[in-house]
Amino acid sequence: MARVVVGLSGGVDSSVAAALLLEQGHEVIGMFMRNWHDESVTINNECPWIDDSNDAMLVAEKLGIPFQVIDLSAEYKERIVEYMFAEYQAGRTPNPDVLCNREIKFDIFLDAAMRIGADFVATGHYCRKTETTHPDFGTLYRLLAGKDPNKDQSYFLCQLNQQQLSKALFPIGELLKPEVRDKARELGLVTAEKKDSQGLCFVGKVKLPDFLQQQLQVKPGKVIEIPETVAIEKFNHARRTLNELEASCYEPHYAASEGIPVADHQ
Repeated sequence: MARVVVGLSGGVDSSVAAALLLEQGHEVIGMFMRNWHDESVTINNECPWIDDSNDAMLVAEKLGIPFQVIDLSAEYKERIVEYMFAEYQAGRTPNPDVLCNREIKFDIFLDAAMRIGADFVATGHYCRKTETTHPDFGTLYRLLAGKDPNKDQSYFLCQLNQQQLSKALFPIGELLKPEVRDKARELGLVTAEKKDSQGLCFVGKVKLPDFLQQQLQVKPGKVIEIPETVAIEKFNHARRTLNELEASCYEPHYAASEGIPVADHQ
């Protein structure tokens, strides 16, 4: 069977993914990615990396598999956080979760797994993959939605290329979330009742304005309605992006464009 490195996040999904691979007879290694450890921007210290790491370690001990922590915080800051800042500064809403999968989990993390002899990496994503043979291109991989329509995460993996997909396993893709929790309870895993993670990938629930103000320059601006009417005299420019709901208006407003020069009307 294959040697598989599982990205143990400290959550129930990756825990059960590791357990299922063991049941299938694979050699399984648990690896926790330490990608963020600045708790100054998290809400009530939620999603602290050390708690997640401890839970991942306890799961590995329960399953009897090797466990290690890999520090990718520098790469995460360079590839994800700085990208976020740049997008918000340009007035665009970024999607760090999609980028995190492409650049961190299935690039840097995948490379680290390959260096220790892994055949595949596995995660706790709710998605599936299939493979077909093309007469000209050989084996082709398709990313499919997970069986659970309420938890499908295939969108967040939409930028994986063929090489990345060829090395990826998604063991819980055929399960519903309640089935995953039932399996964790059956195995006595510490993560069985743990709440799902929320917020920014590997950072958790953050005070986004405070997070952005670490680097972005806040400047005043105007929201111009169509026709040209000043709806809001001033707002924090760096915190509003295209397509983002403007909650400070009495009625719903969305940003259609940004930076278009419009003359002031008295």
